[in-house]
Amino acid sequence: MPANESPAVLLLDPVRTGAHYKTEARRRGFSTISVYTVAQEVIAENWPDHADGDDVSVYSADADEILTRIDSLGVQLIGVVPAMDSAVHLADTLAERLSLPGNGLAKAAARRNKADMRRVAAEAGLRIPRFVLVDSTAKIAAAASEIGFPAIAKHTTGAGSYGTYLLSSPEDAARTSTMHAKNQFGWQVDEWLVEQYIRGRELAVNCFSHNGEHRIVDIWEYRQPDDSDYDFPYWESAKLPEDDPDYQAAADYVRAALTAFDVRLGPSHTEVKVGPDGVHLMEVGARLPGGPMTDQWLAHTDLNPFEQALDCYLGVRPACLDAPVRFRQSCGASAIRNDGPAGTLREIRGLDEVRKMPGVDKVLSIYEPGDHVPITDNTLNIPIGVWVSAPDHAGVVELLARVRDTVELVIDET
Repeated sequence: MPANESPAVLLLDPVRTGAHYKTEARRRGFSTISVYTVAQEVIAENWPDHADGDDVSVYSADADEILTRIDSLGVQLIGVVPAMDSAVHLADTLAERLSLPGNGLAKAAARRNKADMRRVAAEAGLRIPRFVLVDSTAKIAAAASEIGFPAIAKHTTGAGSYGTYLLSSPEDAARTSTMHAKNQFGWQVDEWLVEQYIRGRELAVNCFSHNGEHRIVDIWEYRQPDDSDYDFPYWESAKLPEDDPDYQAAADYVRAALTAFDVRLGPSHTEVKVGPDGVHLMEVGARLPGGPMTDQWLAHTDLNPFEQALDCYLGVRPACLDAPVRFRQSCGASAIRNDGPAGTLREIRGLDEVRKMPGVDKVLSIYEPGDHVPITDNTLNIPIGVWVSAPDHAGVVELLARVRDTVELVIDET
C-alpha cells in the first residue's frame, strides 16, 4: 500500500461474514488493513481465503506491534472495526490509542471476558446466573456442586459454544478434565466460568447504538427440538414477532445492559435467557451478529448492516437509528447437526430437494461424502446450514420443519 494513497479502515478478524466490511470499505474508496488475531492454524483450517481483498494483512494480537506496523505504512487511519467477537476488546484498545471512535477502555474487558461480564452486570443490578470462576478444570466439579445442578462450564473468552459443557450431575462435572485447553480462536484457556443453568427461552437481541442511544433491529429465538437442557443452542432459529410476550422484556433488558457496558457506538448482538423469574444475561457482543442474521437482513430488509456499522465506527450516525428497519419477510435458519456418533459421511439425502423449496434462501454444507464428521458441538462443525424466509413467523417455523424432515445425514460410525 503506497503511503497516503487513500484513507484506511482497520478491520479486526474479518474472516466470516465480517469480510463484507472489505467490500463496503472499497465501495467508499477506502483501503483496508486487516488484522488477524486468531491463531494462524485455526485460520488456515477454517478460512483459507481470509486475506482476499486485503490491501495489507497483519497477523498479531499485540496492540503495540499492530500500531508499529500501521505507523510504518504512513496511512491515514479513519476507523477501527471489530469484524468478529474475537477482537472486540482489541478494537476498542486500538481505537482509544488512535483517538478514533470506539466504546472506550473502561469496560472493554467486560465486553469480551465472560467472568468480567458477569461482575459488571451484577454491579449494574442486571439479573445474571449464579457463577464461580475457576483457574483449573480440576476445580470445576467443586464449583458446580457449589452452584447446583444443572450447571454450565465454559471458557471465559470462548465463542460459538466451543468448549461449553452442560453439567447435569456430579458425574458430568467429574469428567471435565478432558475439556478443551484452547478456545475456538486457538488461544490457551486458563479460566473457566461455572454458572447456574437457566431454563427458559434463549433470545438474541440485535441492536445499533450511537452516542448511547440504542435501536433494536430484531430479536431471534434459538429454538430447540424439545425441553431438554442443552449446552449448544444452535438447532434452529427464527425472528421473533414484536407482539411476542417476551419481546419487550428482552428489548428493555438489553438496552439497560448496553448502557451498563458502555456500548455507546456500533452494532451489538446480546444473548439472553428468559426464565421464570425474568431475563438473564448470557453474553454481550459488541459487534454485528454473524450469518444467518446479517445475510437475511441484506436479502429481506432495507438495512445493509455493514454499511451502517461502518458509519458507526467512522463516528457517523447510522440511518437505522432514525427509522425502524423494514422487513419484507420474516426470517429463520436451521442447523442440521450430527448429534452423534461421529463417523464417516456416506451421503446427504434430500439436500437437492431442500434447495428447490420456495423460501429457502441459502444452503451451506461443509462436509462431503468420505469426510469425517464429528459430533456437532460448536459453530465451526455444523454440517449443514439452511437460511429461510416466509411472509410471517408461522411460515418460517413451518418451512424449518419441512427442511428438517427432508434432510438426512447418513453417517457410518468410526
